[in-house]
Amino acid sequence: MIEIKNVNKTYGGSVKAVDDLNLTIAKGEIFGFLGPNGAGKTTTIKMLTGILNPDGGSIKVNGFDTKTNPIEVKKQIGFVPDSPNMFLRLKGIEYINFMADMYDVPQEVRKERVETLSKRFGMSEVLGDKIQSYSHGMRQKIVLIGVLVHQPPVWILDEPLTGLDPRSSFILKEMMREHADHNNTVFFSTHVLEVAEKICDRVAIINKGKILFCGTMDEMKDHFKNNESLEKIFLELTENEE
Repeated sequence: MIEIKNVNKTYGGSVKAVDDLNLTIAKGEIFGFLGPNGAGKTTTIKMLTGILNPDGGSIKVNGFDTKTNPIEVKKQIGFVPDSPNMFLRLKGIEYINFMADMYDVPQEVRKERVETLSKRFGMSEVLGDKIQSYSHGMRQKIVLIGVLVHQPPVWILDEPLTGLDPRSSFILKEMMREHADHNNTVFFSTHVLEVAEKICDRVAIINKGKILFCGTMDEMKDHFKNNESLEKIFLELTENEE
């Protein structure tokens, strides 16, 4: 569960990236976080994961506050950033073991998880290669495996489908649904509105640091009194805010 209450973040003393944000994401749901470039999505995610501190307000993950219990929060989450270009000189398996070591995953447990995840993402044959030799999509998949190896209850995914081939994209969406169905939380940002419309239990649309709407697709269509797609509603909302 994620609880964001009255959170603010300002850059340079004047640019308000996040403006009095309030969100509650329950266990058992896939929550889509949508907005145009510069809307405040990545800033929110960085505060949620402890990379940035909010100027005001509070953020809790499964009851742990990001300010007072940052280590416990990090144990709860698996974070996939929007760029997979990290630890490029490590081999794929070295990176996964590094992640498993940080989260104290026992050797016998990690072996089974690595085999399962690498097979599912089609990465078994390249784990011994350096990450710098991988394509963008392969780097994205090795980051995903590294994140999931400790089986965190809360997934925070920033544009996780970027660069993935159709098969891997399908598998990740399938895994997101499985994770939520086991009473866990999936919070992800995306520009692919069709994906959000198909797999999310709820969505929030943010622009200029403010939430313009939060709810289910049915609630959104009922609120706007039409049967249009999420894409059309999204464009109308964000255009009106320009």
